[in-house]
Amino acid sequence: MPYLEQIFPLIILSLAVASVAWTVTQEEIFRELQEFCSKRCKSGSTLLERKFFYVFTCEYCFSHWVTLFFLVLSGYRLLLDDWRGYALAFFVIPWLANQWMSLYRRIRVEIKKVDAEAEIVKEKADDGKE
Repeated sequence: MPYLEQIFPLIILSLAVASVAWTVTQEEIFRELQEFCSKRCKSGSTLLERKFFYVFTCEYCFSHWVTLFFLVLSGYRLLLDDWRGYALAFFVIPWLANQWMSLYRRIRVEIKKVDAEAEIVKEKADDGKE
């Protein structure tokens, strides 16, 4: 596949990886799983057990496993048409996915900051009316 044609699938795959990794490790819908894995990664009896459960608490770590799943599912290879293309994609996709997640985290923080500032202004306005 020509190099320029590889960019669109790379972006789409990285967005899909970011979405799944973020949702499983950060969003409320998986809160019980996150709490369970967090406890087990701290109290596991073996190193392997602790590391296994840690993967589900870290979006960076989990993004590599999600990438592996999507590479098997899609057969996407980056730059080279053999196993080396899979290896390159395995490292580039999570890197890009983590850039998307960092951007998303910053946007969420900014939105929460603006909401908190608006709430303060509203409270001051309400206090002035009384």
